[in-house]
Amino acid sequence: MQLVDRFNRRITYLRISITDRCDLRCLYCMAEEMTFLPRAQILTLEEIYTIASAFVDLGVEKIRITGGEPLVRCGALDLVEWLGRLPLKELVLTTNGMRLSECAGRLAAAGVKRVNISLDTLRPDRFRRITRFGELDRVLSGIETARRAGFARIKLNTVVMKGYNHDEVADLVRFAVDKGLDISFIEEMPLGVIYEHDRSAVHYPSDKVRADIEQVFTLLPTPERTGGPARYFKVVGTETKVGFISPLSHNFCADCNRVRLTVEGRLLLCLGNEHAVDLKQIVRRYPGDREKLQQAIVSAMALKPKQHYFDLNERPVILRHMNATGG
Repeated sequence: MQLVDRFNRRITYLRISITDRCDLRCLYCMAEEMTFLPRAQILTLEEIYTIASAFVDLGVEKIRITGGEPLVRCGALDLVEWLGRLPLKELVLTTNGMRLSECAGRLAAAGVKRVNISLDTLRPDRFRRITRFGELDRVLSGIETARRAGFARIKLNTVVMKGYNHDEVADLVRFAVDKGLDISFIEEMPLGVIYEHDRSAVHYPSDKVRADIEQVFTLLPTPERTGGPARYFKVVGTETKVGFISPLSHNFCADCNRVRLTVEGRLLLCLGNEHAVDLKQIVRRYPGDREKLQQAIVSAMALKPKQHYFDLNERPVILRHMNATGG
């Protein structure tokens, strides 16, 4: 049995948020003062594994572990090891890099093939401004540890904001080239209410990012895909790929193959919509009933919308912050 939505898109990719907590407070992700979910309201590690394995039985080939920051959750590495034993084509993880120095070796040994690391700036003062109290040196150390850990590929993720870091995009590409990494530039998504900046004022579209990079590097389009929404280009003369994730300027929904499991156990059918099914309620009301769980997952595909509709000039329709969504 395979998961296919009503637009005949096959769902092969599950993103799992294992915590809404984070050791940073990035401006585009959450408010400075956050109220996090109580433990009883979030999925246990065992429940996450049960749901993940049900998805794999239904044809999911790729799982990404996200948060919040996944590595702050107690037992996160145990869960990764359990998931690493599932018959997946790819197990990947997104992290802010703050704890990579301690965790990279065990993640690689558990079967994580690729790691995405958030890096929005190479300047310590800007890093602290964007993350509110992060330590750039700690993230850079984590990147170096990850490079030695044996992952098949490491990718940097940069959320570009005009007036904050838009003038660094070529420098970040140069850093990726020097380190033998890939990098994706992401347009800020209007999820959750924030007060620190006007999203429409700081919006810096992917086409401008690409033009800025091409003042320094030659980019060659490539058909390569990693299962996500990025459009990739090869930096000529290097092994580095540059991706652009453009939810506002270039809608990428037509071939969407993804669904998300939130930390609360909601199966979220679209990043930009609230269409969801409560899988936590099912695994707790019917423990051990795999058939009922899988029926709920299959039925949920009928709720997956055709696309999202983001508008920076309107107040957010989606009130959940990115940390509660799973990136």
